[in-house]
Amino acid sequence: MSKQKLEGISFFERYLTLWVALCMVIGVLIGEYLPFIPEFLSNFEFANVSIPIAILIWLMIYPMMMKVDFNSIKNVGKNPKGLFVTWVVNWLIKPFTMFGIGYLFFNIIFKNLISPDLASDYLAGAVLLGAAPCTAMVFVWSHLTKGNPAYTVVQVATNDLIILVAFTPIVAFLLGVSGFTIPLATLILSVVLFVVIPLTGGILTRNIMIKNKGEDYFKNTFLPKLNNVTISGLLITLILIFSFQGHVILENPIHIILIAIPLIIQTMLIFGIGYGASYFLKLPHDIAAPAGMIGASNFFELAVAVAISLFGAESPVALATIVGVLVEVPVMLMLVRFANSTKGWFCKKV
Repeated sequence: MSKQKLEGISFFERYLTLWVALCMVIGVLIGEYLPFIPEFLSNFEFANVSIPIAILIWLMIYPMMMKVDFNSIKNVGKNPKGLFVTWVVNWLIKPFTMFGIGYLFFNIIFKNLISPDLASDYLAGAVLLGAAPCTAMVFVWSHLTKGNPAYTVVQVATNDLIILVAFTPIVAFLLGVSGFTIPLATLILSVVLFVVIPLTGGILTRNIMIKNKGEDYFKNTFLPKLNNVTISGLLITLILIFSFQGHVILENPIHIILIAIPLIIQTMLIFGIGYGASYFLKLPHDIAAPAGMIGASNFFELAVAVAISLFGAESPVALATIVGVLVEVPVMLMLVRFANSTKGWFCKKV
């Protein structure tokens, strides 16, 4: 993409796939040659949740939650069609297509390449990604497609509220279908730890900062200072996870590609559904593009957090969610390019 089109996406975000790949290499090397590090860190757990990783995940999620302006929800009724597209695609279509595509590839197409146990684990990781639509990076994708920033905020804000009530039952149902028995209390605890607490903290911090320092200071001075906190927390978390996953990766290196294939197909399918529905509903392009992007992109920080909480950092389930991080940025940038090149379709319709 051109330099102009990448304006607004940070250096770390622009090359996120490269950083994830480097973290994978560093983590695997640590696990292979310095195994005492993951062994030592594994001692710090509470209720099967790694305390170091939990802290890093809070660093990932908390700054993102401060960017969401929930006061914008009062404008929901002014143009609801774009929101209906977002809600239907994110919560009534995406989790179930992810399950179907994941099952097709892991259990049928890749049957001779993946053991049944690993197929179930990878499917569980895919389900966690599919049930967690994007809440933060969508602001970047919206900016790159010249989306309506105010409307994007409403889409994200309502999506965050739906996560609070829909994520747990959807994940519990699909993981149950996948053959996993997940204690509902553990899943609810994960959502409380990694959604409710950082979301509440983000709202309080935002309101306090705006009240005391003003909105201009909050948006233009305070938030930019935290821009790299999320990415840094993510990368350090990945190094730790890959240090736990080193033996799995070294024994099954091709599995990274096998996991990536259905995730890429799912991303493109969901974007096509959201973007196409917006076209037929005659929505303007600055609403249609973010509507497609928010479903196609994933709240991978939440997926990684819940995978670790439910299955542990050494589980192949966590590895599957990390592959989602690995492939997301290049695929989403390709979809951004497509959305920008098809803007004329919407000018003719509206």
